[in-house]
Amino acid sequence: MADELLLARVHFGREDAERDVTEGLLLRGGFLPNAAYRAAMSGRKMLIIGRKGSGKSAVCMQLMADRGDAYAERLLVTPDEAAGEEIRRFELQGLPGDSAKALIWRFVFAVHAARHLVAHAKDAHDGGHRIDSVKALARFLKQNGEAAGGERLVDRLAQGARGLQTSLSLEAFGVKAGLDLAQAPSEGAQAARQLEVVERGVARAFDELGCADAHGPLLVMVDQLELVWSAEADSISMVIGLLLAAKHATSLYRRSVRFLLFLRADIYDSLSFGEGDKYRGDELRISWTEQALRDLALARARASAGVEVTEERLWGGEVFPAVVGDEETPSYLFRRCLPRPRDAIQFLNLCQETAWLVNGRERITEEDVLQAGRQFSTWKLKDLALEYLVAHPFLKNLYPLFQNNGYVVTRTALAARFEAAVGSLHSLFPAYTEALTLPGIVDVLHGVGFLGVRRGNDVVFVMDDDLPVQPHETEFHVHPCFRAALGATTAMDLRRFEAYDGDVLGTRVLQSGDVHSVSIRPVRLDEELQRSCHSVLAQTGRAIELTQDARDEISRHIGHVMNDTFADGDEQLLAAAHYFDSLAAQLLASGLGDGTGGAGGIARRLEDEARRLRRVAGGSYGASGSSAGV
Repeated sequence: MADELLLARVHFGREDAERDVTEGLLLRGGFLPNAAYRAAMSGRKMLIIGRKGSGKSAVCMQLMADRGDAYAERLLVTPDEAAGEEIRRFELQGLPGDSAKALIWRFVFAVHAARHLVAHAKDAHDGGHRIDSVKALARFLKQNGEAAGGERLVDRLAQGARGLQTSLSLEAFGVKAGLDLAQAPSEGAQAARQLEVVERGVARAFDELGCADAHGPLLVMVDQLELVWSAEADSISMVIGLLLAAKHATSLYRRSVRFLLFLRADIYDSLSFGEGDKYRGDELRISWTEQALRDLALARARASAGVEVTEERLWGGEVFPAVVGDEETPSYLFRRCLPRPRDAIQFLNLCQETAWLVNGRERITEEDVLQAGRQFSTWKLKDLALEYLVAHPFLKNLYPLFQNNGYVVTRTALAARFEAAVGSLHSLFPAYTEALTLPGIVDVLHGVGFLGVRRGNDVVFVMDDDLPVQPHETEFHVHPCFRAALGATTAMDLRRFEAYDGDVLGTRVLQSGDVHSVSIRPVRLDEELQRSCHSVLAQTGRAIELTQDARDEISRHIGHVMNDTFADGDEQLLAAAHYFDSLAAQLLASGLGDGTGGAGGIARRLEDEARRLRRVAGGSYGASGSSAGV
């Protein structure tokens, strides 16, 4: 009963940080402080970059929930579709799109800071609300309809956009309507001048209150931009404008305000603008190791169960089995999901639910993990296409190139499959013909984490190395996460050996009246076959150009030849020889190295052994003696 209760009580949380906070797990110890969180707390970084599901919003939610004096206040800006559309549509005559979008973001930040200061001066600074600069901010907010705190972001954006495109009421700062501003050479220049007046007013209030020295800064966070993102030019300008605005405001407000922008990696990496190199020192990319995911799983198991859960209890058989196949369970699980918390949480929960809810077990078994793994792989293959639907709408249509094949694929083999499909792909996605080339799809599939590239003795995925695929690299591996869903569960799609049916031979021989041919030299012939198999296995072991997965796959098939044979005489040798020739042809077609240390060396050894076995069998059915003299 105790085991059953523990399995039932363990839960690894929700896939999204918002529900994790609502249900309390994230704040009950289910959050694992990482480099992104530490960087955010220290103020060393402004850009937190990560793939979907990597934990950006979890860091954001944890910062919002933290108590203490690290920050005077925490403000979160999360544009919805309406707000995003307002920013995307914002234009100013005389300014390029990036600069115009930067102005609207700067206005949003200035208004948020002004509202904060008006309330903060009264609550945290004795008599601060009576300071002239603070009173000026209060008047400005009231005169421009920004004083109330309940409107939606889209309403404030719309109002601010109208003000910047026409005129803001700046009398609170001693600027008369139309004075000087009307002389601006363009709409963009006029908007910039108006905004500078507002920003100077905010900066003055921070300085006169002494916020930079009296307490922690105001933290302004922007999250979930992916909800309003598209690959079009106005969306790109929206994000570039945000970066420009945050950099400008950081410099203007100095230590009084800190900005933290959470951006999805594919969005950030798609940006190209002149000042992009100035943000390198502000970047922090979220990455997860297998050990970090193990620590996260243990922290969440403890937080959910409400009792002490050790690694031994979690992974030693009480909750999860100790091993799956011949692999330690945590390694098996986390190697088959992309290295990010969302995937790990989904896989762990699915294993628990499969065992407890579906199969009614008290503990998770190896069978439960395998069953959950097939479902999880299907989920992730669909999720990957949805994750990159905006940037790569054709991604799902590339999956058939890998279905029901080995998960190791060479550039040559992929080229042949792509050539057969390229016409259809171009007709379905005419706007992407430049990307739908062999080098183009290799770059895309590697960039999204679907394909890894062979480098030396390692297979490297984009999560492990930022280096893109190089032209000379020719061997790729489908990520273990997607193999089950694609039916690509073996390294190479090699035909399995089918042992010759001795009953068929016996029937045929008895009908011919020749009993002697059934029993002639069976032991010696089996020894010859074993000798050939060992020779091929030895060559396979020396094929250092192949990955261990590929060598293991070839060895497994040769093992079938050794284990599935029967002492039925020459016919069995001929069947094995025919299989060796077939296997050699498959290896040569794989393109996995023509040299002695690659598939070519094994193929030539297979062909040599096939010829030897035919000589041993006399080259014909029912012969006696070895023409090879061995």
